[in-house]
Amino acid sequence: MDVTDWLMQGDPAIRWQVLRDLVGAPPEQVAAERARVEQEGWGARLLALADADGLWAGGACFPAGYRGGEPGQPWTATMHTLQTLQIIGLDPASASARRTIALVAENGRWEHDGQPFFEGEVEPCINGRTVETGTYFGVDVLAIVDRLVGERLGDGGWNCEAENGSVVSSIDTTINVLDGLLAVERTGSGTAGVRDARRTGEEFLLERSLFRRKSTGEVVDQQYLDFAFPYYWRYDVLRALDYFRLAGADPDPRMGEAVEVVRSKQQPDGRWLLDRIHPGRVHFDIEGPVGTPSRWNTLRALRVLDWWDGAGRI
Repeated sequence: MDVTDWLMQGDPAIRWQVLRDLVGAPPEQVAAERARVEQEGWGARLLALADADGLWAGGACFPAGYRGGEPGQPWTATMHTLQTLQIIGLDPASASARRTIALVAENGRWEHDGQPFFEGEVEPCINGRTVETGTYFGVDVLAIVDRLVGERLGDGGWNCEAENGSVVSSIDTTINVLDGLLAVERTGSGTAGVRDARRTGEEFLLERSLFRRKSTGEVVDQQYLDFAFPYYWRYDVLRALDYFRLAGADPDPRMGEAVEVVRSKQQPDGRWLLDRIHPGRVHFDIEGPVGTPSRWNTLRALRVLDWWDGAGRI
């Protein structure tokens, strides 16, 4: 079976992005397929799981009453669910999105100190994701953006441990902030300060070939070479390359090794597998077990390689 045909047998969240990014379908066809995310499949299921107050699992970053002791991090709370709805492409103009965002703005509070959800909290990794999600759904989060720009470290990136004295940026934190800043720029709201911050954050990743230590050249974390979905706050090179693709960046030779990691994982049938599932409580499984063909990884890998190779449509 042709890989595109296989992708088009998936959820509406996959299909509309295949039509847009791989097939080059007319905008009206893409929009019609995207509208189904609200009514069918993963999008409809996630929306149906919201509480009456618009939150998921009663919490912002963690489920209500969470006290630890579970494997991994629970992914059922509002922050992670909204990010998933954004990634799968729930139309921000849809009735469900408008209702949900209004309720989260009214009722969502961060566990850190009870801050309103769209005012952010103290960790730049959380605030970067809040900026990305808030911007996508049309919320004014520019106050958080200003905070993030001011929290950039001397090496050009960000680290959630800066408040505890860290002066070296984190790859994981930096990609979350970059996603948020890019979302702002794509709306036309980016200032010169935002553009400069994004440039230095990108350079921080590129100086490390997206996954190596600058000091020794060693792989920072072997998990960076495994492709997971959903990725939540976690980093891998496919996520990073998809960021650069979306940013419209020119291919940089320092990305080349990461691109070859992506290319090397393509199976003989043209698909990519799900390498990893980040442990923790979920609403439901979006993909199959680890080691099985992954539509999300295949879609993302194909559009990254399409951008890198400049080979047009598959």
